[in-house]
Amino acid sequence: MPLVDGGFDIEFPRMIKVKQKFRADRIENVRETVFAELERDEIRRCFKRGQRIAVTVGSRGVASIAEVTRAIVDKLKEFGTQPFIIPSMGSHGGATPEGQKEVLASYGVTEETMGVSIEASMEVVRLGETESGTPVYFSKPAYEADGVVVAARVKNHTNFRGPVESGLMKMMVIGLGKHRGATYVHKLGFQRFRTLIPEVGRAIIERAPITCGLALVENGYHEQMIIRAVTPDKIEETDIELLKVAHEAMPKILFDELDLLIVDEIGKNISGSGMDPNVTGRYSEAFMMQLDPKPRVQKIVVLGLTEETHGNATGIGDADLITKEVLSKIDFDKTNANVITSTVLRGGAIPMAMENDLQAIVVALKTCNQVEPPDAKVVRIKNTMELEEIEISEALLPEAQSNENIEILGSLEPMGFTGKGRLI
Repeated sequence: MPLVDGGFDIEFPRMIKVKQKFRADRIENVRETVFAELERDEIRRCFKRGQRIAVTVGSRGVASIAEVTRAIVDKLKEFGTQPFIIPSMGSHGGATPEGQKEVLASYGVTEETMGVSIEASMEVVRLGETESGTPVYFSKPAYEADGVVVAARVKNHTNFRGPVESGLMKMMVIGLGKHRGATYVHKLGFQRFRTLIPEVGRAIIERAPITCGLALVENGYHEQMIIRAVTPDKIEETDIELLKVAHEAMPKILFDELDLLIVDEIGKNISGSGMDPNVTGRYSEAFMMQLDPKPRVQKIVVLGLTEETHGNATGIGDADLITKEVLSKIDFDKTNANVITSTVLRGGAIPMAMENDLQAIVVALKTCNQVEPPDAKVVRIKNTMELEEIEISEALLPEAQSNENIEILGSLEPMGFTGKGRLI
């Protein structure tokens, strides 16, 4: 009996490249902007000569992260302090010092490029409990420093909604909580994050040597749009204010109904969930019940992992189909450490793995309900961070032509594959 009724030789939809338009204002000189923010009087006076200052760097693919970090380090040296870097990424990098250094190195953040040491210890101290009884864990090297500069991108989280989501507060609670802190907070469940992140974050501000925050917001093209330094007492309100801006600027797929979404690559540098559900519409089941997610997608095919994810395939479980090549690149130790910490085990579930791209796409198209393959509404993206130029199928062309934020770039072409079944 054939694996697929009728075989893999089908009529594919014709595809065309389009350009999506998003918010585009950007910071022209990132280094100068970081300098200017840290030189503001209320920030500058927080530092004293001779202090050892920890600088956080997370595991996400933040725009210009090496440039931002080097600018912070250089300005702190000008202030006469002794900066050093702390990987602030909870359990990522396999929850090991070596793995977390490896993640930073993939972004160009090394001791050589930054000119300072990187203290990747996973040791934590317990800073007591919050009023609700939640223990507060914090990086030991950061706690023993004279001050901490918390640098983080502000954006929507992938598994909960609240006034504070991903940003400075979460960087302190999850990132600087290291493996133990991240594990404990996630164990309490994403449904509590709305109140838990602010609660634990306030306790850290009260009890740890937080010197200032540096909030980063990106435009729709993965470029720095806002860089703002704030004193500790302004961290929470800054997270709240900038989250609204980040939400409006976030790139997205400008179509509501899709039969098939093809994602060329996923990875932890792209999103904490490998591929951002704010783009794919594939949230956790409990979270989806609270939302009307868009786009609504029948099937998702993932064709690769980014090099920067170092085999961490967290989020692969949100796909319906992958290839055997993708399966072979998964580092299960790193993936499992991350997924277990998150408590959302579906993120590490392995989808059906087909021989190659062609077979995965054929199976996806043939199992889409109420549509024949050549008439399917298909979108192909590189990843969920880079959404300016995408490919759409012929069925979506009328909708694209009527949208002023979509520009048609090419002409309709058959979906093509190499002799080995790789999507061209």
